[in-house]
Formats: sequence, structure tokens, C-alpha cells
Amino acid sequence: MTIVGWLQISLLFLAVLVVIKPLGLHMARVFSGERNAFSTLFSPIERGLYAAAGVDPVKEQGWLAYTLSMLAFSLAGFVGLYAILRLQAWLPLNPQGFGNVPPGLAFNTAVSFVTNTNWQNYAGETTLSHFSQMMGLTVQNFVSAATGIAIALAIIRAFARSAASTVGNFWVDLTRATLYVLLPLSIVVALAFVAMGLPQTFDGAVNATTLEGARQTIALGPVASQEAIKQLGTNGGGFFNVNAAHPYENPTALSNYLNIFAMLSISAALLYTFGQLVGNCRQGWAFAAVTAFFLIAGVGVVYWAEAQGNTILSAVGLDPADGNMEGKEVRFGQAMTALYATVTTGLSNGGVNGMHGSLTGLGGLVPMFLMQLGEVLPGGVGSGLYGMIVFAILAVFVAGLMVGRTPELLGKKIEAREMKFAILAVLVLPLTVLGFSAVSAVTPSAVSSIGTGGPHGLSEILYAYTSAAGNNGSAFAGLTGNTPWYNTTLGIAMLLGRFAYAVPVLAIAGSIALKTRVAASKGTFPTDTPLFAGLLIGIILILGGLQFFPALALGPIIEHFAMLSGETF
Repeated sequence: MTIVGWLQISLLFLAVLVVIKPLGLHMARVFSGERNAFSTLFSPIERGLYAAAGVDPVKEQGWLAYTLSMLAFSLAGFVGLYAILRLQAWLPLNPQGFGNVPPGLAFNTAVSFVTNTNWQNYAGETTLSHFSQMMGLTVQNFVSAATGIAIALAIIRAFARSAASTVGNFWVDLTRATLYVLLPLSIVVALAFVAMGLPQTFDGAVNATTLEGARQTIALGPVASQEAIKQLGTNGGGFFNVNAAHPYENPTALSNYLNIFAMLSISAALLYTFGQLVGNCRQGWAFAAVTAFFLIAGVGVVYWAEAQGNTILSAVGLDPADGNMEGKEVRFGQAMTALYATVTTGLSNGGVNGMHGSLTGLGGLVPMFLMQLGEVLPGGVGSGLYGMIVFAILAVFVAGLMVGRTPELLGKKIEAREMKFAILAVLVLPLTVLGFSAVSAVTPSAVSSIGTGGPHGLSEILYAYTSAAGNNGSAFAGLTGNTPWYNTTLGIAMLLGRFAYAVPVLAIAGSIALKTRVAASKGTFPTDTPLFAGLLIGIILILGGLQFFPALALGPIIEHFAMLSGETF
């Protein structure tokens, strides 16, 4: 660990802090229907889309209609993307001549991108055509992110309104999130990436001659445009197999900085948007403080663990001065690899600039644990915010039990109905992750796919289902996921992680919206104070993390102590 490394990390967090308020205010204006910086350019397009789709932007929906619209749109996206992948060989923009994607892999990939997971059981540069990358994956990168924002807006309105029967219009929220937030930011970031050296071309490859005289084929494509929305929409799916460790996805230290900044910007700013829309900016900052605590603690542990290195390597005579550099890009070093790994798993991004499976036992534990906390730190665009609200509901319920008062959040009483849906939502992740991991650990065909035996092999399985159910998409990379078992079960885990969580959240929104909003009184437990932030941190750790501790003890924790004692498996 070095001062320079910590300075790099601190400057990145400072840059994100600077944009939270202006970007949050912009999104508050967009989703309130007010005029914004892009109204002149995009308002005619917005009206044209409503007219073409037969949507009345003034007519709002109750929570059930909003939910059904979201599910119908996601189903249509899955069918469309699956068809593109299965028909790839006969579609245009296929200069490499790639064949159709097999059914199992097409199912897994379609589910992955529709759910904003971007788990990839394939190498993009050797599997997918430019058409599949652009019209299939990149389109879903936009609309799956916009869907997450729309779900968050529904529950925000529920708290902002009093005795309301509607929570907004899904089609309006989806359109505005795409047109006024994701699209303009993606254009700016994509142009910046092109200036930094990322390819943006329809060429399939370029031939090069190495210094030794060998011929090499280097894959190309429309990389910069996909990379921009991959990060801004917390998608994470890379154009190339090694993701942001590839020099065409992430060529320099500056592009690496922009990658991490883009990942954090919208999700962090949505916390301020929440505070602005509910009329309590302090509440948004309280949520931001909770996410900052976990991210800073996470990057500190990963950076420390990787800087310490591996005692097993020291025992065989290797110099431990540089720590554990295996699986890391020397262009970025330990500090930026630790920051990237922490941010991408605190979010539901999943992009990587190093191999998580090459981290030390403790270094690999932190990214896995951050995902198991519920992807709320600050989580995916939209999904992290509504996940945080669910934990806040649980926190005020616990606070109410402690002080003997009716639980209340932002002037709305939290009662049995809301608690039932909140508990249902938080149970989705542990049931899915632990259930599928347990079955896979005793299924021969599943065990045969792991790359390493012992605790690390269990970690590979546990990480895969944690990433899938958390809609993250990163992997330990030692697991061979392109098999019938993993294509199917990881796909199911992704569906449950997205929709089995989102539906109870929207049900909570419908219930909360109907309640009358009451003014705070002397008996109200304040939820925008450091005391509540501390309670919320405790609830996230207890309900989000401790359920996984026994499984973690058998995987990365044992691996960490084995490394300290010099044992190998």
C-alpha cells in the first residue's frame, strides 16, 4: 500500500462526490417532467415515441399495471434478443462470419442482458457479430438500466405522494431515463473513450505482424459505444472476453479512471435525486454515507490484502515486495485494481480490469461479500436505490421495536403488509444463491466445471450464483459456465434476482402510496441522521451478509488462513 495508491483512490471518490448534486438535480427535473438541458433536442423524439406506441404520457398507472408493463417489456426484450442470437448467421454486420449462438447459451445471454446482469458464458470477440453486439446487447444495456431506474421512481413517488392510487407511468419513466439521462451521457463518454484509443469501427479485425515475425489477428468492432453504456448503466458486459483488462476496452490509466467514474456516477446521483423528489435531501445524503462507508472499507481491505501478497509465493523464494500481482494489469497496479473490484461489486456492474479469481483469499472475499449484501452500495442504476429503501424499511421497523413506536419512514407508516413484502424481497438472494450453490457442489457435472479443487473451487461456485442472483455479472473465471447446467441454473438465478425482487418492491410502492403522509412529530424516529445511518449499516450487515457467513467460511475464509499458514490445496 502506498500514499500514491490512496491518493488515486481518494481523487476518484472526490470526483464522484462533485457530480452527485448536479447530476442528481438534472435527473430530478427529468423525472418530474420539468424542462431540462436536453428538452429542446429530445422532447420531439419523446412525443413521437409516445405517439408511435400509443402511450398517453399524462395517464398514470397503479402498482399492478406498472409491474405488468415492466414484465411485458422485459419479456419482449428477452424474446427479441434470443431471436437475434439464434439467427445471427443470417443477420447483417457479421464480418467475421460467426454462426448462430447455441440455444442454451442464447438463453443464458438473453436473460443476462435483459436483467442488467451481463454474465457472459462466451468470448465476445469470437462469438458475437457486430449486429448482435449493437442491436442486441447494447440496446438491452440501455433499456435494462432504464427499467431499473423506472422501478426506483415508482417507490420514490410512493413516499413523495399522499393517499395516491398511482405510482407513475412505466413507459414514460423508461423513455425519459433513456433519452434524457443514459443516451446523452453515453454519447459524451463514448467520444471520450474514442479519444483515449478505444476502437469504434465496423471492421471485424486487423492483421498485424509481431516482432518475432508471426502473424496475428486482432479483433475490432464498435467498442467505445458499448463500453460507455456498459459502465453508465452498471451493465458490465465486455466486448472482449477479458473485459476491461483488454487494451482495446481500457487502454490507459485515464480510461481506467473514466471507467470507474462512469460506473459510480448515475447510481450515486440517484441517491440525491431520491432526496430531492421526496423533499428531504438529508435522507439522500444519509443513504450516500452508508454506501461510502462500505465502499471505502471494501477497497481498503482488498488493497491491503493484495499489497501483503501471498506467503506461499514467498516460501518458494519469490520477492514479496510487489504483493500479489498475478491476474492484475501492470498498467493499473494494485490500488486501481482493488478500487475497480470493489466498485464493480458494490454496484451491480460486473466489469473487471483484473481477474477476481486471482485475488488472495481475503481479497476475493470482499467482492463476493459486497454482492451478498444486496447490491445496494450504491448498487445498479435504480436497483441499488430501491434495494436500499427496502433495507431502510427493515431498519425503521427494528428501530420501532427498540423504542416502542410505530415504524415510520418519510412520513409513511410501515405496517405488516410492507414488512411481508420487504422480507420476501431480501430472502430472494440467499435462497437462490445458497440453494443453487449447494446443489451444484454435490452434482458431478457441475463440480467438473470448476477450475480448482478445495475451498477455491467452492468459492468459484458460490461466486457464480452470487453474481447471477445479484445481477452483477463478474466471475472468478475458473468456472466453465457454458454447460447445460450452468447456462440454465444461472439464467434462472438471474431472473429471480431481478424480477422476484422487483415485484415485491413495486407491491411495497403501491401500498405506501395509498397511505397518508404525515408530518414529523416529537415521537418520530429521524431517518436522516448519523444514528440511523449506523443502524442501517448494521441491518445490511446482519440481514444481507451474515446469512452467507457459513458458506464463506468454507470458501474464501479457509483459503485466507491456509495462505497464512503456507498450505496449498
